[in-house]
Amino acid sequence: MRERIMGKTIAEKILEAHTIDDDAAVEPGNIVRARVDVVLLNDVNGPIAFRHFENMGGGPVACPGKVVLVCDHFAPAPNAAGARLIGDMRRFAQQKGIEHFFDVGKGGIEHTLAPEQGLIGPGDLVAGGDSHTGTAGAFGAFGTGMSWAGMAAIMVLDETWFKVPESMRFTLRGRKARFVTGKDVILRALQEVGVDGALYRSMEFGGPGVAELNVDERMAVCNMMVEAGAKTGMVEPDEQTDAYAKAHCKRPYSLVRADPDAQYASRHDIDLAAMRPMLAKPYSPENVVVVDEVKGVHVDQVYMGNCANGTLTDLRQIASVLKGRKIARGTRAIIVPATQSIYVQAMHEGLIEQFIEAGAAVSTPTCGACFGGHNGALDD
Repeated sequence: MRERIMGKTIAEKILEAHTIDDDAAVEPGNIVRARVDVVLLNDVNGPIAFRHFENMGGGPVACPGKVVLVCDHFAPAPNAAGARLIGDMRRFAQQKGIEHFFDVGKGGIEHTLAPEQGLIGPGDLVAGGDSHTGTAGAFGAFGTGMSWAGMAAIMVLDETWFKVPESMRFTLRGRKARFVTGKDVILRALQEVGVDGALYRSMEFGGPGVAELNVDERMAVCNMMVEAGAKTGMVEPDEQTDAYAKAHCKRPYSLVRADPDAQYASRHDIDLAAMRPMLAKPYSPENVVVVDEVKGVHVDQVYMGNCANGTLTDLRQIASVLKGRKIARGTRAIIVPATQSIYVQAMHEGLIEQFIEAGAAVSTPTCGACFGGHNGALDD
């Protein structure tokens, strides 16, 4: 490995640890070959990646133990077309010996399920066919969405290539006020940098304020980094990261932190104590305002859950707001726990009963409404 001239960011360090060529210079703008730890596919991108795989010669998967297949978008299947996609997932898993296959009712939504199952941990390099694969950054991993042909090539070769991204540093300070969550933190960042302000960059969140966010809230931060155009992003690991990894990880892991002299394309400060709850108005994730500015606006449907906000922390926060209240007449509420285990825990805590009594619909884990496919799709 080449001698370092200056400090490294988290993204640079993780890529450096996974490069194949010992003399590769892992510096922004350079191309490096690497082996990933996880190949994450769902029932939308998986079947297309499988076709690319066969067109590349097919045969055995070079890295079956790294492949994670999750049925979550068309699960449960809303129609025959969706059922065929899930059938493709089952057949590929069986034919290629994929151990980590999660069928309908057997897991949940991929970005929450994989770390919960111990398949993603700190220091990992994760390639996914879905744009929200960056959620892995909540656990101190480098997660990124890739083309479906690129995913197929990894299954053929057990390697891929990356252009090393520049990094942006977001330093969190202060203690967050009541009702301020991880989602508000990423919305605040989007308000500042816009939907292309992190184009092919890594958004790195650190500083003393990180301790204010639990792992669930960090998932919300990393899940939406792609909305700023980011290649990847992560929250700098700390004691909370380590505790989660010790409880879940099935492989050795590494808490990767940035060097003090790491070089960043830009630096940003976020004062948690000064923040209010925020939201993005139509029609862009960067059209962010504090919630006070939309007071009184009628809302037809409220969707809570999925990979961005379906954790147990999210469900508890929802319950704290709904307690003793009813969903307003003329408004629909849909709540989706992200995994089956989260669903079960929410039942034990009485949250599901509370949601139903308030007038909300509670769904099995599915991405259906989020991508406009089913289970809450909107009309005109």
